[in-house]
Amino acid sequence: MSADQPTVLVVEDELAQREVLAYNLEADGFRVVRAENGEEAMLLVDEDAPDIIVLDWMMPNLSGIEVCRRLKSRSQTRSIPIIMLSARSEEVDKVRGLETGADDYVVKPYSVNELMARVRTQLRRVRPSTVGIRLEFEDIILDSETHKVSRSERALKLGPTEFRLLSTFMEKPGRVWSREQLLDRVWGRDIYVDTRTVDVHIGRLRKALTQHGGEDPVRTVRGAGYALG
Repeated sequence: MSADQPTVLVVEDELAQREVLAYNLEADGFRVVRAENGEEAMLLVDEDAPDIIVLDWMMPNLSGIEVCRRLKSRSQTRSIPIIMLSARSEEVDKVRGLETGADDYVVKPYSVNELMARVRTQLRRVRPSTVGIRLEFEDIILDSETHKVSRSERALKLGPTEFRLLSTFMEKPGRVWSREQLLDRVWGRDIYVDTRTVDVHIGRLRKALTQHGGEDPVRTVRGAGYALG
């Protein structure tokens, strides 16, 4: 499984709808994690935070609206986009869902194609490099569609791992990434790689970024990890 694949958590208690969603998301290039109730969803988020959540409102015990409220109240998870699915079509219900923290609200029955478009829209905000967007930081330009990088209008040669590292940094300049977080994002959650491997590839990335001169934009944060800028 590619580490570049964005992860979608589908939380839906109806098996048929859950599988239809998962099938279409996987066909669209997403990694899908499934949960059949709110309690399982909370556990899965704690174990392996997804990039985006598609969440059904009406579920027994822990409802989707309560899952949304809990996730948006926690600093570790409040930035994860949530698309709420519901058969409730009244304006008051949509407002309640959005005010609870949902980033989007889709009424059942829905068009699968429209839902896929809404997932991509939310993903564009949190992981732009996965949907072919050009990223810029100071004099560095990364084109995720053509896999080309330049600095001060001069092309840079980067290996595939260094390209994924730079994409991760450029999506959120200034954010400090721990070695473990970089391992999950760049190498993938299903592959065991020693954390010292991160340091080796950071060194290669630094060398690539300064091959035509210029200051090293990658910052080491002692005891925490690395950041861009």
